[in-house]
Amino acid sequence: MKKALVVDWLDKYGGAERVLTSLQNVFQFNETHALVNIMKENDFKKIFPENYHVKTTFLQKVDNYFRLFFFTFHYFTSKIKVDKEVDLIISSSHAIAKGVKKSSANQLHISYFQARNFKYIWDEVDLYFGKVTFLLKPLINLLRKIDVRQAQQPDFIISNSKFVQNWVKQTYNRDSVVIYPPVSLEHFSFCDTKEDYYVAIGRIVPYKRFDLVVETFNQLNKKLIIIGDGDQLSKLKSIAKPNIQFTGYLDSTEVNKILSKAKAFIHIGLEDFGIAPIEAQACGTPVIAYKAGGVLETVINGKTGILFNQQTTASLITAIHEFENKTFDLYEIRNHAFTFSKERFEAEIKTYVSKFLPI
Repeated sequence: MKKALVVDWLDKYGGAERVLTSLQNVFQFNETHALVNIMKENDFKKIFPENYHVKTTFLQKVDNYFRLFFFTFHYFTSKIKVDKEVDLIISSSHAIAKGVKKSSANQLHISYFQARNFKYIWDEVDLYFGKVTFLLKPLINLLRKIDVRQAQQPDFIISNSKFVQNWVKQTYNRDSVVIYPPVSLEHFSFCDTKEDYYVAIGRIVPYKRFDLVVETFNQLNKKLIIIGDGDQLSKLKSIAKPNIQFTGYLDSTEVNKILSKAKAFIHIGLEDFGIAPIEAQACGTPVIAYKAGGVLETVINGKTGILFNQQTTASLITAIHEFENKTFDLYEIRNHAFTFSKERFEAEIKTYVSKFLPI
C-alpha cells in the first residue's frame, strides 16, 4: 500500500512537527508534499530518513518570504499532484494542507487538524493585520469562502482537541473525531525542588501574547525566563525590565533544565491544544494558564495548575498571587502529563486509520 503525506509547510521544528515525526513512524510515507521546505537539515532528519525528498510548489522560490504570499496558499495547494498509485493520503493541516485534491476516486484522504486552520483569515485577523485589516476585508472574505470549500476535500477529519473539533463543526460544518497529539516526554525529567523563577516557552509571535506576560512581570518585578524565538523577540526585549531574561531558541535538554526547576509555567495564549503546558507538567511544574482553548483539556484547575478567566495582565497577576498561596502535589502533576504520550497517539492514529485500510 502506498501512502502520501501533505503538510502546509516545513520551517521550524515544534509541536506540529512532532506530530509529523509520529505520523512518519506509523505510516512510513512513500511521498510527501509541502508548499515550502525551508527546514534546517538537523530538524528535517527528526522527521524523515536520510536523503528523503519533499515535493514543494512554486513558493519554494521565495524561500523565507513565502508567508507574504498567503493569499496564494489555497491555489498552490489545489495544484499539488499526489501520485495516482497512492492509496492513503494523510494531510497534516494547521492552514491549508486539508485542501489537497485526490488524484483518484479510490484514494482515502484523512486530515489531521493541528489547529484551527488558517487562523489569520478567521479568528485572529486583527492580531496579524492590525490597522490594515479593513483594507484586506474583501480578500479575507474571498479566502474564507475558498477555505470552507477546500475543507470539504478530506473524507474524514481528526481534530487535535475538543476545542478544535467544535471550531471545525462551526466553521466548516464538518464532523470530526478527537485524537490528542503526541507529546515526547522522555526529555523532561521530574524535579521536586523548585527555584524562585517563572518560565514561559513558545514561538514569540503575536497570538502567543508574550507581550502580556512581559507587561505582567514588568509590574511584579519577579524573575521570568522566556524561552523561544520569533518575530516579536526584539520588540519585547526592548520593553522588558532586568528581571526578565530571554534565552532565544534552546534544545530540549536545555529547556528541561530550566523548566524542571521553575516554580510555575506561564501560558497566556489561546492555544488549540498546547504541548508546552504538558511538558511543564511532566517536570512536575504547575501551569498558570488562560482559561480557554486546549488547556481546558490538559490542565486540571487547582490540581495541576491555576486557570484564569481573562487574557489581561490584571487577571494573570491575580492568578500568580493565587498560585503563590497554594500547595501542589508535584507527583500528581507529572502523572497527569503521561496521559498524552507519543505512544498513545501513535496507537490511536493507527487504530483509527485501520478501520478503513489495512496498515
